[in-house]
Amino acid sequence: MVAAAGCSQTPGRGRARRNAVDACRTVPPGSRAATATEPPSHPRQTPDPGSRQKPNPDPLTPALRPYTKELDGQLYSVLSRKPNTSRKVAEWACAVCRTAPATVLDHCHEHGYVRAPVCQSCNTQERPDHLYDNDVRVANHYTRLFHTDTDTWLRHWHRCTGCRARTTLPLPHLAAWTAHTACRPLRPTHRASRGRKPCGVLRVSWTGSYSAPHSCLLTVAVDFCPSGEHRVLAQVPYREAAERFRAWLAETAPAVAAAAGPDRLDGLPAQFRPVIVDTSGEDLELF
Repeated sequence: MVAAAGCSQTPGRGRARRNAVDACRTVPPGSRAATATEPPSHPRQTPDPGSRQKPNPDPLTPALRPYTKELDGQLYSVLSRKPNTSRKVAEWACAVCRTAPATVLDHCHEHGYVRAPVCQSCNTQERPDHLYDNDVRVANHYTRLFHTDTDTWLRHWHRCTGCRARTTLPLPHLAAWTAHTACRPLRPTHRASRGRKPCGVLRVSWTGSYSAPHSCLLTVAVDFCPSGEHRVLAQVPYREAAERFRAWLAETAPAVAAAAGPDRLDGLPAQFRPVIVDTSGEDLELF
């Protein structure tokens, strides 16, 4: 019985083995191993060493366009009231440094004309350091305005039609130039560890206004003298300061001087524009 039972199971197992062997023989050599051990392969893309992927520019950030005198001769009081003026200003690059986006319309407060759109940094650099309305501290930043980068700033200030016609600067800038440049030889010095050091801090004040040049007087003085003195270096009439500036301008920036003067401009008003009051509340757009 046992042998019969064992014999009855043997043919079935043998047939199963033979079927498995026959199935393996029908597969081409090497295919079964590849199917069992290798995952499906995908073609690998080899990067081109000569090609670099450049970052896509932000389509929402438009390129700044250079300022090319589009606002020459226009009044700040008119442009500041037009809609979308701030948005249009932001489309320009700063007319002074030419790299940063413009944020404000720099303008002359004596004549009311727009100079150019400028960035906040450049607008702050050229702003007078007022102690009072008629008093300016002549700090170190005037060295950049009247010495190292003077050609750039003179061209910018003379974008004002009134200053260019009169071949001068706004009164606070003219007063600062008088103290910084014209009266430089009058400034006393003191002994220091390395040679001699200029005395104290320059300050210039004025009486009257540019609209009455015959009565306007500039007073150049020195504050914080180490010896405790308060010195008045010079008192210069407005007309004399303006004449000194014109002579200095012709020598320092002849191209700017050649483009200035009433005979270089057409359509000048019979009277110069009054001072345009800055109503921004932050006093960041003066001069």
